[in-house]
Amino acid sequence: MGNLIQEMVVLYSFALLGYAAFKCKVLNKDSHDVLSSIILKITLPCLIIHSLDKPFEIEMLKEFIYLLSLSLYILTASVLLASWMGNRMRDEKRKRAAYESLIIFGNQGFIGYAVVYTLFGEDGIVYVVIFNIFYLILIWTYGIYLFNRASDVFTYRRLFNAGLISTLLGIIILLLPFSLPLFVTNMLEEIGNMTIPLSMIMIGSLIATVKGKELLVLMKNTYIWLAVLAKLILIPLLLFPFIFFPSYPQLLIIACLVSAMPSATTSSLYAQQYGGDAQFASVGVALSTMLSLVTIPVFILLLTSLLKG
Repeated sequence: MGNLIQEMVVLYSFALLGYAAFKCKVLNKDSHDVLSSIILKITLPCLIIHSLDKPFEIEMLKEFIYLLSLSLYILTASVLLASWMGNRMRDEKRKRAAYESLIIFGNQGFIGYAVVYTLFGEDGIVYVVIFNIFYLILIWTYGIYLFNRASDVFTYRRLFNAGLISTLLGIIILLLPFSLPLFVTNMLEEIGNMTIPLSMIMIGSLIATVKGKELLVLMKNTYIWLAVLAKLILIPLLLFPFIFFPSYPQLLIIACLVSAMPSATTSSLYAQQYGGDAQFASVGVALSTMLSLVTIPVFILLLTSLLKG
């Protein structure tokens, strides 16, 4: 638990650095477009390919099918829930894309990997990678669609992007009987490792653009709180009925915990890249990450106690 909290503190440190960099004029509003392009088109695709460069064994097929089934179920439920909640927004239509994105997409990469690695070691990482396959495809297609659906200039070519290509390429690499050359793996790892620090620096910088009064207004925004509560509590609870059918208890714990992650920084990146409400998204990401310091440990204790019982 101490390691988990330490990882969360590190995450916030990056955001504080971005906040300070903007206030000290090291970064400016033009930097946000540059950072989002670097992350979405270079560092994040490298991280995806590297994470999927794992040895695949046929004996793991049943476990993978189980995980993929849970992933498909929870993602479908999340999309339907977010759409239903989005349809009930009033007077804030510009925020709808960010609102739905905050509900659907979680920080299943950095924090997800950190939590599972702390509990299950390196073996758990393989299962997180498999559980995230549908998620990666969804966030690079439907995630972009959310922010572009009302655009007059939107074309479906935008869905065929670096993120989707890297995910499909990573799946092919996962199924191959050999791994990438060591120098390629090292390069992908080094570039991919920049994703989270850069993302959180950009989050902090985006928050720094919000004036004090505007930040207080956003923190009081009912929709931000609804999105955060849905993401941190309601969505992972949708997996709890499977506790009564514990075919793979360890895999169920991993699926629940990954689904309980705070909102993804990608929501802010997409909002910045495609003209959405980046401030609304950034505050939602920051708030959900802060509250997850409490909700994630609670879910860990609750899941382990129920499965032992």
